[in-house]
Amino acid sequence: MNTSKKTVVDLSGGLEDVPVWCEGPTFPKFTYCTDNVLGPGCSVDPSELTLPGCSCLSRSCSSEICSCLQTSILAYDSTRKLQNLADSGFCTPVFECNALCRCSDACCNRVVQTGLRLRLEVFPTGTKGWGVQTLEDIPRGMFVCEYAGEVIGFEEAKRRQRAQTSEDNNYIIAVREHAGPGSITETFVDPALVGNVGRFLNHSCMPNLLMLPVRVHSVTPRLALFAGRDICAQEELTFDYSGGCGSKRPAELLSSQSSAPVSRTDGLQKKPCHCGAKSCTRFLPLDLSILS
Repeated sequence: MNTSKKTVVDLSGGLEDVPVWCEGPTFPKFTYCTDNVLGPGCSVDPSELTLPGCSCLSRSCSSEICSCLQTSILAYDSTRKLQNLADSGFCTPVFECNALCRCSDACCNRVVQTGLRLRLEVFPTGTKGWGVQTLEDIPRGMFVCEYAGEVIGFEEAKRRQRAQTSEDNNYIIAVREHAGPGSITETFVDPALVGNVGRFLNHSCMPNLLMLPVRVHSVTPRLALFAGRDICAQEELTFDYSGGCGSKRPAELLSSQSSAPVSRTDGLQKKPCHCGAKSCTRFLPLDLSILS
């Protein structure tokens, strides 16, 4: 007979406007953060205001005059959903209005910066460890959550990955943004010790979330996850660790200008994938470029 007493807690400790529920006799051990934090080897503090603002004086910006919206290929609609996300053909950065912008806080181009708005639950999946499920329906294009953690440098990412064993969980995300021939910006985010609800998202070969780099106040992107399709309540939320976006695969993304391939490295050996998708590749993505 199992006599373990179950307790429900808010993993965010009240830091999120909406609680991140988790039930169990034991809970994951990490420090919760709502935004990226400065980690070893990172030359730019992700909390530092480094981007210029728009001069729009309206309550909500329009693409005709807003410099932030003119920088983005994708944009939010009046309901704050990202339009044409899965049909865009490639991943592209999004620029939101920031603290220096003259538009109001109610501007429709302020989404990721407003934080978590959906009811999410961290739960034990069994074969995949912890996972995240939504407690409400999510329409396509809606912002779900960030993948937030320590922003670290390349050498620190290499050191941390080399220190891992095949039994360790690895959370490092490597984002490589291609802005043109020979111009590549790399961002490494590790939420292993300091992170948010995004650290519990599992991989799927047919995910329901897509990740995009979104810049708000800083040149350091925030790794935002959006619903790639309509998602029903109680569904597990997943994204492709190898950086698949829409109908394109990572290899195609690498050859596209302004693309933002994303990869998650999972130890030094390939681990079996338990996503259950019909197109499952049988192994979790493995990126060894950090170790090169």
